[in-house]
Amino acid sequence: MPEQTKQLEPKPGPPASVDEAGSQALTDALHSSFKLVKWLFVVLVAAFFLTGTFTVEPNQMAVVLRFGKPVGEGEAQLLKPGWHWKFPAPIDEVVTIPVGQSHTVVSSTGWFATSPELEAAGKEPPARPSLQPGADGYVLASDGNVLHVRATLKYRVRPASALDYGFNFAEITNVVRGVLNNALVHAAARFTADEALYRDTARFREVLLQRVQDQVEKLGLGIALEPSEIKVSAPLAVRPAFEAVLAAAQDRGKKISEARGQADEALRKAQGEASAIINAGVAASNQVVQAVAADARYFTDQLAQYGKDPDSFRQRLLTETMQRVLTNAEDKFFLPVRADGQARELRIQLNREPQKPAQQRQSTP
Repeated sequence: MPEQTKQLEPKPGPPASVDEAGSQALTDALHSSFKLVKWLFVVLVAAFFLTGTFTVEPNQMAVVLRFGKPVGEGEAQLLKPGWHWKFPAPIDEVVTIPVGQSHTVVSSTGWFATSPELEAAGKEPPARPSLQPGADGYVLASDGNVLHVRATLKYRVRPASALDYGFNFAEITNVVRGVLNNALVHAAARFTADEALYRDTARFREVLLQRVQDQVEKLGLGIALEPSEIKVSAPLAVRPAFEAVLAAAQDRGKKISEARGQADEALRKAQGEASAIINAGVAASNQVVQAVAADARYFTDQLAQYGKDPDSFRQRLLTETMQRVLTNAEDKFFLPVRADGQARELRIQLNREPQKPAQQRQSTP
């Protein structure tokens, strides 16, 4: 029993200085670990905030989706160009909307089949006797003719409607292209082939773009249209016939214009001659009226003198008349009335020698 008690007694431990050194080493190690963890936490926090920064370009606007829902209300949801911050994924997601740049959509339903190489070279494919189903696009005019129409639509996103553009439609480009194709068919059905190709192309373009504008506003696409390009072509196989009709119409219009010009010239000439004749007639009538009025005044004035002394008036009037009549007579013979009232006998020599002219008499020696 004493021996067992002796074995159970604890052995003497290490010195106290050794325990203190171990505790100090452990404390230093924990302190260094905590300092390292603190700096690591600071780095992680800084990295967390840095990874949340993003930039919105000058031609863009952005929307932050937090768990799939836009952050903010109304216009505050749209972030303008500059630096912004968000929570890292998967908390936040940034959706950018291009509002400053121009977008282009080309119609896909009304143009004939071609290749990028031919388009780059500015050439058209060879004419085929008929359309290729599934490859050639076309539209029908109101007169039943087939036309090829291609529209290149340009648009910009309106900043006030950026949310509608970015979130109301999954593939907004396909929607705009569908609106454009619908407008091609709509406009073609309201014009004849001749009007769409030649006579009223401006009106055709106006109706087409107005249809696009109406559909854009109806669907709320949030875009503003820009000047666009519209091409209209007859089918390649029958284009020469269309061009021949156009040439004939132009020649007809030219001849009509020339005929109208000649008619206008003849009408102006006839009007001038008519005016000259009328003016001459009016002038002659005025002269006659003035002469008749003068004669009337003269006879009215002479009537009073005739009433005073008719014989003297007749004698004076006879003398004035004889003076006027005999002014240019070469020979004058005066036969006074005989005092006895008998008739006089007058003998005239009919074969008298003619007198020589005055110049001939002067030249004779």
